[in-house]
Amino acid sequence: MKKFKLTDLLIFIVTAELVGALSALFSGDFSSFYAEIKAPPLLPPAWLFPVVWAILYALMGISAYLIWQTDASTKGRSSALKLYYIQLAVNFSWSILFFRFRLLGIAAAVAIILLLLTGVMILAFKKVKKISAWMNIPYLIWLCFASYLAAAVYILN
Repeated sequence: MKKFKLTDLLIFIVTAELVGALSALFSGDFSSFYAEIKAPPLLPPAWLFPVVWAILYALMGISAYLIWQTDASTKGRSSALKLYYIQLAVNFSWSILFFRFRLLGIAAAVAIILLLLTGVMILAFKKVKKISAWMNIPYLIWLCFASYLAAAVYILN
């Protein structure tokens, strides 16, 4: 195991947060989009999404740092980190597809793909460092809810 370095931890957290911030920036004005759509049951207020995502991105960054911090010879470490970056890229694309381009059906499919990828990532994280897997359970739960919302918005609109 590598020695704890605060700067490395912060790089992982900031990288994850930047993915979310850039995705939001490229997505455009999502609050006006919510005013235009037929809302599904349980749709939370628009202000809640950035709050939840900021927490989830921080947890993702911390969990990836813990995986990265394990010894490089640890079985599964490299593939776990690859899965992390793949799901982060898919995560980045979702908001742009949904809000910017309003490709609701594609965005619903991408949400489900992201949910599955994250489940696989969590299983890979569990093999390397269990706490990293557990830290992503709130993300997985949120993705279940987000997938429901994306599919429901697609169906209703």
